[in-house]
Amino acid sequence: MNPGFNLGLGSVLIPLLVLFVVLAVNTIRILREYERAVVFQLGRFWKVKGPGLVLLIPALQKMVRVDLRVVTMNVDPQDVISRDNVSVKVSAVLFFRIIDPQKAIIQVENYLMATSQLAQTTLRVVLGKHELDEMLAERERLNVDIQRILDAQTDGWGIKVTNVEIKDIDLNESMVRAIARQAEAERERRAKVIHAEGEKQAAAALLEAAQMLARQPEAMQLRYLQTMTQVAGDRASTIVFPLPMDLLGSLLGKGKPPSKDE
Repeated sequence: MNPGFNLGLGSVLIPLLVLFVVLAVNTIRILREYERAVVFQLGRFWKVKGPGLVLLIPALQKMVRVDLRVVTMNVDPQDVISRDNVSVKVSAVLFFRIIDPQKAIIQVENYLMATSQLAQTTLRVVLGKHELDEMLAERERLNVDIQRILDAQTDGWGIKVTNVEIKDIDLNESMVRAIARQAEAERERRAKVIHAEGEKQAAAALLEAAQMLARQPEAMQLRYLQTMTQVAGDRASTIVFPLPMDLLGSLLGKGKPPSKDE
């Protein structure tokens, strides 16, 4: 075989092989299960394709790869002034995913940046309508409010906001001390209320006992005897114990000699 022929054939096959590789690279795309391709043909939207093998026409079709998994985005700390004029720094975390790849690519330039900026402004607006106590005690309700507003505003971008969680609410040192004093005052108030309630119940019990003893004088005498038994154990003390006049009168009446008329 002519060596010149082999050399000429090799010089033709190598460019063809290179061209084939270049065409294959620009034509064949493989998308994972969670990916979609937004395909443009001559600059116009054509269709959403994937997952799996996607074939493109070189120089005529271009694709933009879109991830459909849930995105976790940190919302930077925002300066928020509450309705009762308290300045705090609030940070949050946002969970969202793309449900319409066509809108996410066509309707907004950068959906990640747009969603982040929208989350920051919504966080400031929503929390600014509430007092500090509500921010600290009702986070679940505030999370739902922020999530609902963001979801409605990002719907036109093909984005579904699944959850919003307020992470931290940072207060300055003076406000922390004021809250600590408030909590201490609240605990003292509760202690006084509990003590007053106990005194009220004790007074009611004493009143009931006094009324019962007034109806049954014998019960009062038994109570005297019981008290004397308890106190008599201390032999080093001199006990002066009052004796009821009705009991003393009954005793004197029993010891008086009978009169002549009897």
